[in-house]
Amino acid sequence: MQLIINTYGAYLRRRGELFQVKVDDAISEVSARKVRSIIITTAATMSTDAIQLAVENNVDIIFLDKYGNPFGRVWHAKMGSTAQIRRKQLEAAEQQLGLNIALGWIRRKFDNQEDLLERARKRRTRLSSELTNGINQLKTARQQLDGLKGSLGDKRNTILGIEGSAGRVYWKTVNCLLPEKYRFSGRSRNPARDEFNCLLNYAYGVLYSTVERGCILAGLDPFVGFVHTDNYNKKSLVFDLIENYRVWADETVIGLFAARKVKQSMFDELENGLTLNQDGKTVLMTRFSEFLAQGLRHKGRNVKRQDSVQLDCHALAQKLLKKEGS
Repeated sequence: MQLIINTYGAYLRRRGELFQVKVDDAISEVSARKVRSIIITTAATMSTDAIQLAVENNVDIIFLDKYGNPFGRVWHAKMGSTAQIRRKQLEAAEQQLGLNIALGWIRRKFDNQEDLLERARKRRTRLSSELTNGINQLKTARQQLDGLKGSLGDKRNTILGIEGSAGRVYWKTVNCLLPEKYRFSGRSRNPARDEFNCLLNYAYGVLYSTVERGCILAGLDPFVGFVHTDNYNKKSLVFDLIENYRVWADETVIGLFAARKVKQSMFDELENGLTLNQDGKTVLMTRFSEFLAQGLRHKGRNVKRQDSVQLDCHALAQKLLKKEGS
């Protein structure tokens, strides 16, 4: 489970092998063995004993800013075989292997988006024409990836161009699934200009932390990416890998609108946009945590959705080390 602290002034401390959260006079406790990660989204305090308990149980502590972006984390000091795998990451980026891996991620992203729209088409027959048009354009974009060969350096701009065009089609199609009141004019970030993007950005922030955790545990270097370039202090591999899982956030946020769970009171206005307040974070994080904890069939195993990220990261590390075929 994820222990989410989103109440201003909360205090996290240790009692034996339990995490204890105190908010005013209310106290709740949870066993450290049941906690996968601790997400802190607001001003809170914690004891060093609680940090030690987290480290001892391989529980990462993640701090999110008001937009949902991770700005820091507490993690144990023992890392995986980062140096060896990092060399392999750098080598793969100059080879056909790196291009094949990157194309696989983007194909999976397109497949996920098509699947979401196809399931929506079954439920919303009155939107069949709009959804079918979007699905067909995504299929065309996917086909454009076929046959690309060479190095990522040569093909990166082509890949990003295809991905960008497909993204505009996808978001235009998703927009028609929303109540008219909440439809948006395009993607916007930090701050979001509308309610949909505000929720989506925050959910993506949680996904970033999940993917980074998977990279660290697998010994991958989060800063050495394939499609996204290795700019200073940019976790390029995290930006690459998250493309496989963004649809989980998309589906969760679309579902909140469909279930009429989104209220104007969940948002606070900024000078040039919106931010989620405590009520909004609670609604989103409750639904998204439940979604990530659901089971699915992954490579012949029944696992929680969030744990499939870890399995994918380990599989990538093994592939780079040539313990699996490329």
